[in-house]
Amino acid sequence: MGQTVEKPAGDLTLRTQAMPGDANAAGDIFGGWVMAQMDLASGIRAAERAHGRVVTAAVKEMAFAKPMKVGDTLCIYTHVESVGRTSMKLKVEAWAQRYLSPKMEMVTHADFIMVALDANGNPTPVPPES
Repeated sequence: MGQTVEKPAGDLTLRTQAMPGDANAAGDIFGGWVMAQMDLASGIRAAERAHGRVVTAAVKEMAFAKPMKVGDTLCIYTHVESVGRTSMKLKVEAWAQRYLSPKMEMVTHADFIMVALDANGNPTPVPPES
């Protein structure tokens, strides 16, 4: 029987290498560091879609399936799933490309809710897709 090969969904938005300063004593990367990178990637993708400033309003149900290790490359994939009047929901996946290997494993995933802001920091409508 054929084996299902899991692949990242969305667009590669951010890549960065996990460094010793991002790890605990056992060499596992702190989950908060992974989440921060996911938030950065969400902000990049949402700002592109909103053509302006955005902020994170919520992160929904994040659970870690695999650890990140020092030296792994963290690859963040994003996809704008839906757009409301001033907010958008992004599907975000964090994948580890294992150190010195082509092997990729999903670390975690979550939905990020981002809100578009005007110059005064107030919610503003997300423009139609161009």
